[in-house]
Amino acid sequence: MPTSSPHPSSPPPAPPHPPADGLLSAALRNLRETGHALSHPSHPPTPLLADAPKQWQRLLPYAAVLALVAIFVPVTITVLTHQYGLNGGVAGALAVAQAAPLLMLAHRPLQAWWIIFPAQILGAVVLLGQEGGQDGAWPWTPPGLVGYLFLLLALGLRERRQTLVGVWLATGAAGLVLYLVSPHRGTDNSLLVFILGAVVLVVGATVRERGDAQRRLAEQETISEAERAQRTLLEERTRIARELHDVVAHHMSVITVQADSAPYRLEGLSDEAREEFDAIAASARESLTEMRRLLVVLRSEGTEGERAPQPGLDRVQQLVEATVRSGLPAELSLPAGLTGVPPAVDLSAYRIVQEALANVVRHAPGARTRVSVSSDGEHLTVLVVNDPPEHTGSSRAPRTPVETTGTGHGLIGMRERVRLTGGTLDTGPLPDGGFRVAARLPLPPAAPPSAIASAPPLNPEDS
Repeated sequence: MPTSSPHPSSPPPAPPHPPADGLLSAALRNLRETGHALSHPSHPPTPLLADAPKQWQRLLPYAAVLALVAIFVPVTITVLTHQYGLNGGVAGALAVAQAAPLLMLAHRPLQAWWIIFPAQILGAVVLLGQEGGQDGAWPWTPPGLVGYLFLLLALGLRERRQTLVGVWLATGAAGLVLYLVSPHRGTDNSLLVFILGAVVLVVGATVRERGDAQRRLAEQETISEAERAQRTLLEERTRIARELHDVVAHHMSVITVQADSAPYRLEGLSDEAREEFDAIAASARESLTEMRRLLVVLRSEGTEGERAPQPGLDRVQQLVEATVRSGLPAELSLPAGLTGVPPAVDLSAYRIVQEALANVVRHAPGARTRVSVSSDGEHLTVLVVNDPPEHTGSSRAPRTPVETTGTGHGLIGMRERVRLTGGTLDTGPLPDGGFRVAARLPLPPAAPPSAIASAPPLNPEDS
C-alpha cells in the first residue's frame, strides 16, 4: 500500500518590508530636522575665545574677521571687473554681499552663511551671461571660494554635526544644479568646493569636538577633586568624632561614678537628694549608651574601636624622638609641668604635631624641624617649622620627596581640630623654602583651688 508523501514545508514568511509611506515620513522628518538645524544656531551669539583669560585673545576673532573683510571686498571687486568683465556697480554689490557678512563669523556664522550662500549663487547666475568670464573659474570665483572655505571653517568650529551636514549637502546640491545649466564645464569648480568643503567642515568639527571633550574632562576633574576633598573632610571629621568620644565618655563616666558614690561619700543626704543623684547617674549612663550607638554609625565597616588611651602633650616628646630615629633632625621645646589643658585641646595639639611631622617626612625629607609648644595661660600655641629639604651629597639637588602629591588629610585634619576648639591655624611656605604650621588653641580660665573636686577612680566598665 503506497504511503502518502508528507507535505513539503512552506517557506518561512519573508520579513515585512517597511511601507513606502514609512520611508517617506522618515525622509520628511529628517528633512525637517535638517531644516531646523540650518535655521537655528546651536550656540548663543557669543564670540569665539570669549572665555580666554587675556583681552588680546578675546579680541583676536574680531581682528581676524576685519582682516578678512578688508582683503576680500576689494579683491572680489577687482576680480569681478577685470577678469569677468562685470560692471563696477554690480561687482561692488556682489562683493559686499559675498564678503561683508564675513564680519559675522566671530559670533553668528550660520546667519552669515544664509547671506553669503545665496549671494554666491546669485553671483554665479550673473556670471552666466558674461562672455569675458568664459575661461574663468565658475560658479565660484577664486576670492569667493576662499572666503566660503573660511565660512565653512567657522561653521565647523561652532555648529553641531547635523547643521554641518545640511550646509555641505546644500553646497553640493547648488553646485550640481549650476553644473547642469552651465556652459563653462571645462572650468567648473563646484566639485572642488564640495570636496574641500567636506575637508574643512571635518577639520573644524574635529577641533570643536576635541575642545568640548577637553572642557568636559576638566569639569569632571574639578567635580572629582571637589568630591575627593569633601570625602577627605568627612573622613577627618569622623575620625575626630571617634576620638572625641573617648574624651566625652571619660567625663560622663566620672559623672556616673560621682553620682553613684555620692550617697556613700556624703552623710545626711535627704531622700530627695539621693533620688536626684540616682537620676543624674541614670542620665549619664543613658548618654553613654547613646554615644556608643553614635560611634557605631561613625565607625567604618570592618573596623574596631581603639583600645589604647588617646595621646596628648605628654607623648609629644616620644613622637619627636620617633621622628628623629626615622632620619629627620627635629628639636622640641616643651615646658615642664604644663597643666590645665582640656582633653580636647590636649588631643588636638598632639595630632597637629603628628600631622605636621608626617608632612615634613613625606614632602621635605631630611629638613631640620623645630617643634614648639607653649602656653600663656589663655592660649596654647603649637608651632612646627621646617627648613628646606636637605641636599644629597655634593650635588645641590634636594632629596626626592616620599610623596609628590599629598592626600590632603593632614592640613584638613589640622583645620578641623583647630575649628573644633575655636582656635586659629596659620600654614604656609617660608621665604627660604621651608614650611610653617602655627596653631593657637584657647584654654579655659583657671578655676580656683576650692572649685576643683577630686574625682574618684574611673571604672573601665563604664567607658
